[in-house]
Amino acid sequence: MINMQSAFLISSKLYSEKEVGVLFFVFGMSQFLFQTPAGYIMDASDRKVALLAGAALTTTALTLLSAITAKEYGENIVWMVFLKFIQGAVTALIPPGLNSITQGIVGSTGMTKQVADNEMKNHFGTAIIVLSGSLIAFYTYPNIGLLFIVSPIACAGVIYFLTRINPDDIDHDEARGLSMSKSNTNATDYQLASDAKEQVNLSQETDYTAATPLELLKNKTLLVFTVICFLFHMSNGTVLPLVMQTLAIGGDQPRIGFLLSGLCIIVAQIFMVGSAKVCGDYSGRWGRKQLFLIGMFSVPLRCLILFALTGIKNGYEADGNAIPVALEIVILSTQVLDGVGAGVFGTMYILVTSDIAAGTGRFSLTLGVTSAAMSIGGTVSGYLGQALAQDLGYQTAFMILCILSLVPALAYTILMPETLAIKNVDHSVENMEVGTETPVNNEERQIV
Repeated sequence: MINMQSAFLISSKLYSEKEVGVLFFVFGMSQFLFQTPAGYIMDASDRKVALLAGAALTTTALTLLSAITAKEYGENIVWMVFLKFIQGAVTALIPPGLNSITQGIVGSTGMTKQVADNEMKNHFGTAIIVLSGSLIAFYTYPNIGLLFIVSPIACAGVIYFLTRINPDDIDHDEARGLSMSKSNTNATDYQLASDAKEQVNLSQETDYTAATPLELLKNKTLLVFTVICFLFHMSNGTVLPLVMQTLAIGGDQPRIGFLLSGLCIIVAQIFMVGSAKVCGDYSGRWGRKQLFLIGMFSVPLRCLILFALTGIKNGYEADGNAIPVALEIVILSTQVLDGVGAGVFGTMYILVTSDIAAGTGRFSLTLGVTSAAMSIGGTVSGYLGQALAQDLGYQTAFMILCILSLVPALAYTILMPETLAIKNVDHSVENMEVGTETPVNNEERQIV
């Protein structure tokens, strides 16, 4: 619901773009500050389900409180800033919590398929929630605060399914990436595993010791990837809110505009489902890098198209003519590329982080580091985009974001290795060190 809050505050509570930018700057900075500690907590705790449930309940309460207490023209902006700071800290627990529980259940060999499956359901659920909220806003305009009622309904579903997880099914060493699952690790074959988990009896005892945080931060691949995560979200994070605002505040029918702004999220989420499935089906065969680059280069293409379309829209407004519905639909259709870019990134960054963290015992901490980079990037993006839109106009903002988004795409092309191959080599070396057979000849240890 976070992106719908910006449209809600601007169109219903008459906030300026910069005021909204300040709120989400604080939200993102809070996430940045607490993301890495949250990962450390998840690595150390065996009560991951309880922590995740508490975070879900708290952030839902804060979403409702923000909607209920927001005053027009940002009169209580200090209170709203405080709420966003607390909400950012709480939501920092969610990514490492969800993904460490996943890895603890399916093991590192099951992550490729399961993360893709998780992301597909996440995007599909988000589409349903946003569609419900958008329809409520359409029929209750201009008093659209009721749309946030969908948040506690969704939270109730989260809590129900979390209670269905048997804590004994979570291997906490696997969850933190400490015990490395044995699988077919032929470096020329990227098909790692299915979602089935087999127990493996090693021929001798192995003492797994978690890497220290300092050792983790010396990993050059992790450092490069962290910077790329920051740059990607700095350029991409604000594009969706700007598109939503372009539709919500433009035109002669604000109710239709707000509905279209909600459809921005829905269209993107639907295509993110497809992107997540492709990542799950093919990243194990083709490797991570090729798919990641498709997602990254879709962002500058999307911004370039939006630059052209907002220029046409500005022409209609300058002439005093009504904006054609067809033009607004075309602007909305650019969210297909958001479904590709953010959809691929949302799945692949978890898998790449899992690759880098394999065997360190610091998966949640590593995910906290990369997620923190995403948070600070999104924070900078949120304020930068709103300031550019207010001071220079939406069209110029999209062109600047187009140029910025080329930087992480080119950096990933040139500087990042194929992390799945690295993970495979690490597994092979480990197998030889503990005196086991060559993986490709050891059919009993293949995960099929």
